[in-house]
Amino acid sequence: MFENLSEKLERSFKILKGEGKITEINIAESLKEVRRALLDADVSYKIAKQFCEDVKQKAIGSDVLTAVKPQQMIIKIVRDELAALMGGESGELNLKGNPGIVLVCGLNGSGKTTLSGKLALHVKSKKGMKVLLAACDTFRPAAIDQLKVLGEQAGVPVYSEEGEKDPVKVARNAIAKAKAEGYGVVIIDTAGRLAVDDTLMDEISALHAAVKPTETLFVVDAMTGQDAVETARIFNERLNFDGVVLTKMDGDTRGGAALSIKAITGKPVKLVSTGEKLEALDVFHPQRVADRILGMGDVVSLVEKAQEQFDEKQARELTKKLARDRFTLQDFYDQIQQVRKMGDIKDLAGMLPGMDKALKDVDIDNDKAFKKTEAIILSMTPYEREHPEQFNGSRRKRVADGSGTSIVEVNRLLKQFENTRKMMKGLVGGKFRQMMASGRGFRR
Repeated sequence: MFENLSEKLERSFKILKGEGKITEINIAESLKEVRRALLDADVSYKIAKQFCEDVKQKAIGSDVLTAVKPQQMIIKIVRDELAALMGGESGELNLKGNPGIVLVCGLNGSGKTTLSGKLALHVKSKKGMKVLLAACDTFRPAAIDQLKVLGEQAGVPVYSEEGEKDPVKVARNAIAKAKAEGYGVVIIDTAGRLAVDDTLMDEISALHAAVKPTETLFVVDAMTGQDAVETARIFNERLNFDGVVLTKMDGDTRGGAALSIKAITGKPVKLVSTGEKLEALDVFHPQRVADRILGMGDVVSLVEKAQEQFDEKQARELTKKLARDRFTLQDFYDQIQQVRKMGDIKDLAGMLPGMDKALKDVDIDNDKAFKKTEAIILSMTPYEREHPEQFNGSRRKRVADGSGTSIVEVNRLLKQFENTRKMMKGLVGGKFRQMMASGRGFRR
């Protein structure tokens, strides 16, 4: 996301390259390009103009240190203003209550039902709360079945009433069940329409008034740009929602909705959905997004994703094996599976500074990237995976035939594995020896 905006902002900053100081003239030329970049990203003219005015006031009023170049100064100011435009800080979900009630609303096609399933998994796995999904979309025939499928995938029960057309009744009964059975959170999936109309707004307003949710989330398709912002404004006037969820952020979106919604509605973007998998739901961090827009990466989010997937006990055991030179092909395979769980490889790599630009035109298929490696390792016997040093010519040929690859590809994998083992042993060995010498070992 934001690829085009990033490129155009980078060009606007180059205007100040080589300048000794920031002046009215050179900052005006640079900000003219910034404004164009924002407009191309589908940010409204009013917001883009005000943004540039704010940047100009801070740039002209700032003392540029000798060690800081004007180009660097303007990048920092734009970064801070972008973060402020998107809300400044990440917004927390209010799940307090007996139970906490989350009302999910929006238009058809925005991804409400899928988001409800993702949110259920998010609350269950990251908050450790007992969750109940309530199927209150009584308008769309397949909505209840879709929610049941998502609930099963997330390991979360779904409350529904076949044939019942009153969403208020279904919601109240779901909340009563949650109270009786000790659920901490109820997530209510609601009906949408193809466009904002009186029937939709009256229905969602009545449901909102009846259940008195602790958190009301407006779900919007990020690819609809300024249309999304206008829809958010209308919904907010009727519901006074608490936050926004942007879906399809991995699609061909210019980013205008993410940059504009807070300024128009006064409500923060709280979550973003970036893929089809249930795990593809992330907290929206304005400062981190601003960093990515300006090509600075998002290493913090990358580390957090890794921490979510890698088991601490497993990591300690792996460290011991590395220090003893017992890292095997089975361990190698297990680590590949952990990386795959973290999400799309291109998106993960894009969190590293400068990689978004480098990977712009590179098509990385997660399945293709690992398919051959997995096929080769799975064609080995358990003994061979644990004792890679035993591979002779006949074993390599058998593995190549079994995996549908060539002996050259098997040799390449074994070479990559050996290089990985040496590198990891070198990184871990010093730390391991230091901990063992201090007597701490790997105890908690």
